[in-house]
Amino acid sequence: MKPVSLSRFLIEEQRDKAQIRPDLRLLIEVVARACKSISIAVGKGALGGVLGDAGATNIQGEAQKKLDVLSNEILLEANEWGGHLAAIASEEMDDPHPIPHRYPKGEYLLVFDPLDGSSNIDVNVSVGTIFSVLRCPEGVTEPTEAAFLQPGAQQVAAGYCVYGPSTILVLTLGDGVNVFTLDREVGSFVLTRRGVRIPEETSEFAINASNQRHWEAPVQRYVAELTAGKTGPRGRDFNMRWVASMVADVHRILTRGGIFMYPVDAKCRDKGGRLRLLYEANPMALIVEQAGGAATDGHGRLLDRTPRGLHERVPVFLGSRQEVERVTAYHREA
Repeated sequence: MKPVSLSRFLIEEQRDKAQIRPDLRLLIEVVARACKSISIAVGKGALGGVLGDAGATNIQGEAQKKLDVLSNEILLEANEWGGHLAAIASEEMDDPHPIPHRYPKGEYLLVFDPLDGSSNIDVNVSVGTIFSVLRCPEGVTEPTEAAFLQPGAQQVAAGYCVYGPSTILVLTLGDGVNVFTLDREVGSFVLTRRGVRIPEETSEFAINASNQRHWEAPVQRYVAELTAGKTGPRGRDFNMRWVASMVADVHRILTRGGIFMYPVDAKCRDKGGRLRLLYEANPMALIVEQAGGAATDGHGRLLDRTPRGLHERVPVFLGSRQEVERVTAYHREA
C-alpha cells in the first residue's frame, strides 16, 4: 500500500470526512514544516552551535536554552504570515504575539511549547514541541490574553513532535489520534499508526521520584501501592520510567500504556503546580483522551478547567484510564 503523507491524510480528512476546514489543514501543515526545521536544528546539536544557555530567562523564571529561543523563532516566523491565525501564544513569551498588520488574519489561535524538555538537550535525550489550536472568540479582531483562556475541551486540534532517533508527529483533530514519522530522505511526515489506543491497564508509571518527600498524601499512598509490587495491595510489580521530557514520557504511554504524574507538592504549591495548562496539560490531555485514556488535575477532568492566566500551572495525571481514575479517587477521598 502506498504510504500516506500528512498532506494527503489532512486533505482526505477535509474532503471525505468534512472533519476539518481548508484553513485548519494549511495551519497544521505549516506547524509540521516548522517542526521539521526544529528537528534539523536539534539533530545538528553542537555542530550547529545551538547547545547551552541563551543567557536569559523566560516568563516562567527558567533559564532559556539557545534551542528554546531558536525553536520559538522558527514557529513564530513560520506561522505569522499564512493568514490562518489571529494570534499566537508561547510558553517562552510573556504576552500573546499579534499577527503583524501587513499579513492577513485568520480565525484560529495557536499555542505552543516550542521545545519541551530542553534541559535534556545538552545530554542528547529526546525533546519535543507541543502545540494546540483554538478558535478565536467571535467578534474579537485584536486578541488579548483573554481570548486564549478557553477550557481545553474547546481545542480544535492538538499535537506534539518528538525529536528522538526518529522524528514523530502525533496529531488529533478531535477524531482519534494518528502518528506520523518523518521520512528524512523524502522530507515529509508519513502516517505510521492510525487510531492509537492506550491500554486501560498498565504496569508502568512515570513520576519524578526525587520529589517524593514533598508529595501530598494521596500521591504517597498511590505510589506506595505501586512500589510494593506483588506483595502489596495491587498484587503485581510495576516499573517506573522517567525521562523528564513530557513529550517522551507521554509518547511512551501512548505506545504501551502507563500513567504520567506531575502532582502539586510542597515545592510548587504556591504556583499551583509544575506544568502549564495551556501549553502542556491541555494539548496532552486532549491527545490522551482521544486515545481512550484519561487526564485529570487530581480532582477533575483537565479539559474542563477554564484557564485563569496565560501561564497558569496545574497538577497533571494522565494515561491509562484505570490508573488515572484510581489516583484521582484517592485525591477526592483526601
